Amino acid sequence: MTIQNDAGRSETAHVDDLEPSQALQLNRSPIVVRYLAAVVMTALATVVAVGLDTTVTIPNLSLIFVIPVVVASVTVGLGPSLCSAVLGALAYNFFLTEPRYSFEVEDPAYIWAIGLLFVVGCITSAVASVARRKADDALLLKQQAAVLRRYSREAASSNSRSIVSITADTLETLFQVPTVVILISEGAENVIEKRGQIEVLNQEETEATQSSLTNRRPVKAGVYPFDASRFDFWPVVSHAGRKGVIGLAFDPDERPTASGTLVELVGNMFALALDSQHAGHSTHS
Repeated sequence: MTIQNDAGRSETAHVDDLEPSQALQLNRSPIVVRYLAAVVMTALATVVAVGLDTTVTIPNLSLIFVIPVVVASVTVGLGPSLCSAVLGALAYNFFLTEPRYSFEVEDPAYIWAIGLLFVVGCITSAVASVARRKADDALLLKQQAAVLRRYSREAASSNSRSIVSITADTLETLFQVPTVVILISEGAENVIEKRGQIEVLNQEETEATQSSLTNRRPVKAGVYPFDASRFDFWPVVSHAGRKGVIGLAFDPDERPTASGTLVELVGNMFALALDSQHAGHSTHS
């Protein structure tokens, strides 16, 4: 028999939410939204450039079109940024070179200007995109470390059931996917904590948890003989012999490349917390 305790989270089980940077959040928007944002930014730059061209004489007016390229690379990613570079070069040719409102080029010098604008836009896009990714990765690592510190403090001072609940909260916060944490209790009821939209484990998922524990190896979702399993499972075995399983239902197309290392770290902390709780219980007995 199994105890399923989704609603009963204690106040001490809450963990700090990961707050990705605004750029990281925009980069996770639907691809149509990201490309539309790049088009809108390029259109605004075009309006500004045409407005300035009709009122004042400014050399190197084409550099205005580099601005949306940089902004797009930082906020919505490399692909939309390159799109902005292409659109910027075309807009400069259409609106600001002679003959106006045509893609024909009268002066060969304009060909070099348009080509140079495109090359500068591409290089700037690539450099800014790499810098943004590094900054977001550093921020994400910092936030994950904060969540893990909080988890270690809370799990160390909790009972077994609370440890399972806190572990589920922590994994959901770290990965933002449906999560299940199971504590196997010999001769008693197992404790299961689930987070996310998945309510019940199917038969193959139950068998996958048993296989993971028996072989002491992770079991991936959708892989024979557990093709219908939605979860990747990791076994947890403490030094005192207490056993558990961690499951995460990743989107197959968006599984983090280094997820295993972070899950195993949480699993090791989970095992240590169970050992600590068991030792404290034995001492008081």
